[in-house]
Amino acid sequence: MPDTQGTILITGCSSGIGYHSAKLLRQRGWRVFASCRTAEDAARLRAEGLESLQLDVDDAASIQAALASVLAQTGGRLDALFNNAGFGQPGAVEDISRQTMREQFETNLFGPWELTNAVLRVMRAQGHGRIVFNSSILGFAAMRWRGAYNASKFAMEGLCDTLRHELYGTDIHVSLVEPGPIKSRFRPNALQRFLKNVDIEGSFHREAYQQQLARLKKEGHAAPFTLPASAVAEAVWRAITSSHPKARYRVTFPTKLYWFLRRWLPQRWYDRACRSAA
Repeated sequence: MPDTQGTILITGCSSGIGYHSAKLLRQRGWRVFASCRTAEDAARLRAEGLESLQLDVDDAASIQAALASVLAQTGGRLDALFNNAGFGQPGAVEDISRQTMREQFETNLFGPWELTNAVLRVMRAQGHGRIVFNSSILGFAAMRWRGAYNASKFAMEGLCDTLRHELYGTDIHVSLVEPGPIKSRFRPNALQRFLKNVDIEGSFHREAYQQQLARLKKEGHAAPFTLPASAVAEAVWRAITSSHPKARYRVTFPTKLYWFLRRWLPQRWYDRACRSAA
């Protein structure tokens, strides 16, 4: 895998992790196709000098059209894919409707998986490639009021582990990036979903939800050890350029701590640690 002049497609680049990853990889010599859900955001990124296009992972036609456009510009080559697009749906599991859960999985898992399967055909034909998924500390540490998001990331991790086994013996590698608290628009976007999809006042958990609303509305960092989005971009860089990429890149102190606790604490103690973080 070349460390310069590679080609990569990144989803969810309008802000945060996707945006900073696109900027960093472009600065380091890669040709970056930075995709956004809306045409307006893609146009804004093009005005900044990035190669940007519209790609809505909830729309199969959009996925196929965007990938065809990228391949037409690269002569059919794509060295790496970073599945970054996603959002977090807050709310207790009992307050999440089937439709709301479906929306969470469509964006966080089903769309990225459809894109991955399409890209795999390209990578198998060329004989190499890197696929990186943006997971979370919540991909292995289940915490309260985040059940839909937890479930989508747990499922992502299981599918990625399976795909890694199925690609063994090829030069196509799959890595998960597992961020903890990162400075981005994740909380404001989650707040919108919370207010739209959860009956806060009618819920059994309405008092506990007040704390969650305060957290989501808080200006600045809502959690200790918050890192800038560039920290995740650095992990993506390592995943796509290392000669022996890791299965997981854990970013932020809380992610590394909870991975350690998950392995060494009895389940009851680990559950208590997870509840204390919620």
